Amino acid sequence: MKYYIVIPSHNEQHFVAQTLHSLVEQTVLPSKVVVVNDNSTDRTEEVINAFANEHSWITLVNSTSDAIHLPGSKVIQAFQKGFETLDNDYDFIVKADADLIFPSNYFETIIQHFQSDERIGMVGGFAYIEKNGEWILENLTDKDHIRGAFKAYRKECFKQIGGLKPAMGWDTVDELLCKFYNWKVVTDQSLQVKHLKPTGANYNKTARYKQGEAFYTLGYGFFITAIASAKLAMMKKKPLLFIDYIRGFWKAKMANKPLLVTDEQAKFIRNYRWKKMKEKLF
Repeated sequence: MKYYIVIPSHNEQHFVAQTLHSLVEQTVLPSKVVVVNDNSTDRTEEVINAFANEHSWITLVNSTSDAIHLPGSKVIQAFQKGFETLDNDYDFIVKADADLIFPSNYFETIIQHFQSDERIGMVGGFAYIEKNGEWILENLTDKDHIRGAFKAYRKECFKQIGGLKPAMGWDTVDELLCKFYNWKVVTDQSLQVKHLKPTGANYNKTARYKQGEAFYTLGYGFFITAIASAKLAMMKKKPLLFIDYIRGFWKAKMANKPLLVTDEQAKFIRNYRWKKMKEKLF
């Protein structure tokens, strides 16, 4: 299977070389890798160019955007810049972060999953962070969720869900829409990806409210949002984040922000979320 990778990158001079090196070491190489240098002010462009000069399948795209690091919109706009430079001759597309180290068999294993079942729409491994000299699971999500740092989409699935939404919550709505269209989402615990920079390290106060806004735009409704907010705040071991998330939800509701999904999709998402919650309780 033929695969392309798009890597949005903003001020990643300390990490992007390790990410690209891990791609060069893959047992099944990508056909194309596009690294989007998104308004970096450090040596990111120089580091990417060094790899691009050595490997013809790696290319650099320069992009300019707001310097404020808001989760969701900035990274997906950069992804889109890179994606637009690619042709349609691929079997699956990957959105990857620029601060990862992939195991050498990562994409060979992803291919095996896709080939095992034509209804598998998304596949991914798990993120590990370094703590006290050991690599431990970055336990921020359920085991059946693929982290936004490394998403692989079968082309037909990617097109049916409408690509990636440039908003906070893009890496949740994609999986929910996969399920809406009867695609399968597969996670593989044997694929341990080293995440060199913990999630949310650059996020500011505004970004905290964005999480609650995301719950609103996913069509969750208040009760599911409250449960999801409490769970996420506790997983991050920052209980007061719950207040920020709820404020973000109500700010979005009062502003009547448009949803990322249709009414039909929102209804499906609420039913799916309630079903999952009941499964865990009983």
